Amino acid sequence: MSAAEASAPQPGSDWKPKYNPWLIAVVVTLAAFMEILDTTIVNVALPHIAGSLSSSSDEATWALTSYLVANGIVLTISGWLGDLLGRKRYFIICIAMFTVCSFLCGTAGSLAQIIIYRLAQGFFGGGLQPNQQSIILDTFPPAKRGAAFGVTAIATIVAPVLGPTLGGYITDQASWRWIFFLNIPVGVLAVFLVSILVEDPPWEKNKKSRGIDYIGLSLITLGLGSLQIMMDRGEDEGWFQSGFIWVMALIAFLGILGAIGWLLTASKPIVDLAVFKDQNFAGGCIMIAAMGAILYASAVIIPQFAQQTLRYTATWAGLVLSPGGIAVIVLIPIVGRLMTVLQTRYIIATGFMIMGGALLYSSGLTPNIDFRTLVLMRTLQTCGLAFLFVPISTVAYATLPRRLNGDGAALFSMFRNVFGSIGISLSTAEVTQRSQVHQTYLSQWASPFHQPYETLIASYAQSLRAMGHAGAAVNQVATGQVYQAFREQATILAYSDVFYYSAIVAFIVVPFCFLLSPKTGGRPAGGAH
Repeated sequence: MSAAEASAPQPGSDWKPKYNPWLIAVVVTLAAFMEILDTTIVNVALPHIAGSLSSSSDEATWALTSYLVANGIVLTISGWLGDLLGRKRYFIICIAMFTVCSFLCGTAGSLAQIIIYRLAQGFFGGGLQPNQQSIILDTFPPAKRGAAFGVTAIATIVAPVLGPTLGGYITDQASWRWIFFLNIPVGVLAVFLVSILVEDPPWEKNKKSRGIDYIGLSLITLGLGSLQIMMDRGEDEGWFQSGFIWVMALIAFLGILGAIGWLLTASKPIVDLAVFKDQNFAGGCIMIAAMGAILYASAVIIPQFAQQTLRYTATWAGLVLSPGGIAVIVLIPIVGRLMTVLQTRYIIATGFMIMGGALLYSSGLTPNIDFRTLVLMRTLQTCGLAFLFVPISTVAYATLPRRLNGDGAALFSMFRNVFGSIGISLSTAEVTQRSQVHQTYLSQWASPFHQPYETLIASYAQSLRAMGHAGAAVNQVATGQVYQAFREQATILAYSDVFYYSAIVAFIVVPFCFLLSPKTGGRPAGGAH
């Protein structure tokens, strides 16, 4: 879009919401916060869900997979659904049905029931984030969007951070069912406030439906659905050693490729890919995808490391993440002020540099690492995130034509969530793979012909005898303990590798930040400058 087009008055440009825009931003963010929180709060409760419903942990993960599949599909087509039903009406339907599905999940008596209810919950939850962003885009003028996105950052960054903490506490103190029941009062309040405060602007009310693009809808469903299943189930199925994963990968590839081809040529596509003609929006999607992958991956592997390797409870593992959420809330207003004096692309580059440095520091894990050091590592990582979400969101929509806000918000959210799922899958798979690599390397030294190994065995055996153990079994017990220590070291090295690789990804993104426009359509605020 040219500078003339950006500054030209558009129909309804003098429209202003009846109620305070900041109140509207808080209300719509409340709904999105509830949904994003639910994507991570369930993770720590999966073992408890499996035990309660008499299923294996592997089977219970389908409760997470079903949600992600439906959520990923709807994220992409939420702009079209908003046109079809009316944005406010669709937003209220999503909040109300998400709340109902949360209640049903909490009352589920079998694995089949919770999978079906989570599928429905993901379907309605997928419309919350894009509609939230779209409403904020229309409620605030471009000059104030940066500050408004600071409110949405609380939902996008803080919710995944608090999810494991809250989920762990509720699961330890009460029951996994309450992680779903918690949504009910929040959902009821959100429906009531949205119905009163939010209104569709004139251009939304007058927007004509694009009709039903059956081919585009089918291809998106097949492509993104299969991709989510492949990424979520890949580790459990042995990745490409499994025929099932090969089939999912093929369907995902053909579905996504076919969807892109169809959407570019269809007269009334279900999603308008013209949004990617905007340089800042396309660049913003790349940045938010990288941020999402690192955010969700690190939010999963840190509590996983704390629980499985350091033997923390679910509550304490979640508490490792909490101070990072506080750091984000403190830093976001500061970043907002920086955006008024610095080019936003410099701020984004700084954010990825801080994140890369923090991840590099986090790669120095040791077997005797303490709680305070873990908290410091996570807090430094989230400091980088505070420099990313608001500036990236502001840049992405700065020069996007208003008529494309709905599709832009849908695709922007889709990039963040889908690549977040990819980040989780790749990081957990890499932990397993690198553990095996390090264990193979360390095992070559576990030989009677290697003097340090023999010395270590003798040391363990002496300690066992000092504790009262006697007989020939002492050496066998000592050997077992040394082997356990080797496995623990291999696992710690694997987690360190994942943080190191994540740091490399963050550093690689930095040069791409400077491809964003230094100035956007002549707007002094809200763009890349």
